[in-house]
Amino acid sequence: MTYMPGIDLGGLQADLGGIPLGTADASGVAWSLQSLEGWDSPEVRAELQQREGDHGAWPAPVYLGERPITLAGTVTAPDRAALDDALERLRAAVGLGDTTLIVRETLPKQATVRRSGKLLMQYVTDRISTYSVLVTAADPRRYSTVMQQGSTGLPSTSGGVTLPYTLPYTISATTTAGQITAYNEGSIATKPVLTISGPVSQPQVIAQMPDGSVRFLNYSQDLAVGEFLVIDTGARTVVLNGNVSRRRFLATPTSWPDIAAGATVTFQFRAATYNPSALLTATWRSAWM
Repeated sequence: MTYMPGIDLGGLQADLGGIPLGTADASGVAWSLQSLEGWDSPEVRAELQQREGDHGAWPAPVYLGERPITLAGTVTAPDRAALDDALERLRAAVGLGDTTLIVRETLPKQATVRRSGKLLMQYVTDRISTYSVLVTAADPRRYSTVMQQGSTGLPSTSGGVTLPYTLPYTISATTTAGQITAYNEGSIATKPVLTISGPVSQPQVIAQMPDGSVRFLNYSQDLAVGEFLVIDTGARTVVLNGNVSRRRFLATPTSWPDIAAGATVTFQFRAATYNPSALLTATWRSAWM
């Protein structure tokens, strides 16, 4: 039996790389997803220090562990050749490198996973096979499939008047704030990526946190025309032009910024001298536990 591409098979739906689990693909192969384990919650890492001379314990910070995920179901193909091809495509999709897993909830969410166990596939007939895939997300957060983004130049003021003029005389000035407002609608903090495009001299990013505190990212070098600096606050890397580490030139005296759950962070862009072509871009995804 050949299934119409995109038909909803009922129940769970997820995209594992290019494999549309829970629907039929362009080859008329139906990928039934009958089990999705581990998407509910990863394990936690927590330590308790017993109180001396008192009841209870002193809690330490709690962190999420990695997220193992098992996906299982059946593959139904029009014929044996189509079934063999489908299973080969599943092997390729769950490779040894990073694969994007998107779970089609009411609000779709995604994680980056890698194969972490044996891929189990068993023929039932010459057209039907079962499968079971074990993958692990090293980063346990479940991210929005929508990438959010904001950009700003350096703050500037234009307009106004130059004296002498007969007073009173008023002409309004236009001010560009030089800031980006980033909101995380999820349930756990997310880590933004900040990209600074030159030309700019000794750029600085100031993160205004929800509790009123401020975190500084100070880069001590200059960027020429066409150069760009990518600051990944999650990986804590600073890369120039996509291939050169410049971590040693970035000072973070007040720690790295993140965007807390259900909160807004304002990123302000500053530099040693003003240049209208300098640009700061922030990208982030809302994140859930």
